[in-house]
Amino acid sequence: MSALAANEMAAPRRSFWDRPWVAPLFVFVAVLAVWELIVLLLRPPTFLLPPPTLIWQSLSSQFGALMSYGFNTFQEAVGGFLIGCGLGLLAAMVVARSRWLADLLLPFAIASNSVPIVAMAPIAIVWFGIGPWSKVAIVAVMCFFPTMVSTVRGLTSAAPDAVALMHSYAASDWQIFTKLRVPSALPFVFNALKICTSVSMIGAIVAEFFGGAVNYLGIYIKTQAGILKTPDAWAAIVVACLYGLAFYFAIVLLERWLMPWHRHRDQR
Repeated sequence: MSALAANEMAAPRRSFWDRPWVAPLFVFVAVLAVWELIVLLLRPPTFLLPPPTLIWQSLSSQFGALMSYGFNTFQEAVGGFLIGCGLGLLAAMVVARSRWLADLLLPFAIASNSVPIVAMAPIAIVWFGIGPWSKVAIVAVMCFFPTMVSTVRGLTSAAPDAVALMHSYAASDWQIFTKLRVPSALPFVFNALKICTSVSMIGAIVAEFFGGAVNYLGIYIKTQAGILKTPDAWAAIVVACLYGLAFYFAIVLLERWLMPWHRHRDQR
C-alpha cells in the first residue's frame, strides 16, 4: 500500500456539512427564498424585479433556444480564452528570463486591466467586424496579461536553493525549466486560468452588447431588457452562469489531473 493511500485511509471522513459545496448551495437557496419573499411582500413591478419562480418559468419554456444562444457565446469565450492564455503563457516564458522585459511589460499589464470592456469593444468591432472575431479579440486581450503576469510570477518563484542544487548536478537550463520552474509555476498558472474562465464569459457577453447576430446571449439580454421582458433577460443570465460554471470546473478538473500532489497537500 502506498503512503498516499495510507494517509487517505487514516484521514477522518468529513461530515455532510463539511463538504465544500454544501455552504454555497445553502446560501444560494437562502438567497432565492429571500428574493421570492421580498417580491411577495413588496410586489414591485415585474420588469423591475421578477420573482425567481417567473424566471424559472421563462428559462424552462425556452431552455433549448437559450442553451443554443449560450453555446454561441461560449464558443467566442473559449476562442478568446485559448488565444489570450496561450499567448500569455508563451510571453511569460520569454519574459521570465529577463528582468528588464518584466519591468517593461508590467505597466502595460496594469494599463490593460484598467481599460473597461465598453471602451475596447467599439474599436475591436471597427478592426475585426461585427462578427464573432471582434468578441474573440476582446476576450483574448482580457486574458493575455493576467495569464502572463501570474505565469511570470510562478516561473520566478522557484527557491534559489533548489536552483543552485540543480546547477550543482550539472542540470541544463531546459532541465531546470521543465523539472523545477514549470512545477513551481503550475499553481499560479491555474489560478490565472480559473480567473480567466469568468473573465472570458463576461467579456464575450458585454462585447455583444455593441452588435452581433441575434442568436447570442449578449444581444438577447440587451434586446429583452430593452423591451422590459426582464424575466427572459434573467433567464439568459442564468444560462450564462451555467456555461461559466461548467468552464470553471473543466479547468479545476484539468488542474486536479495535472497536479494531484497539490490537491492532496491542500486537504491535509
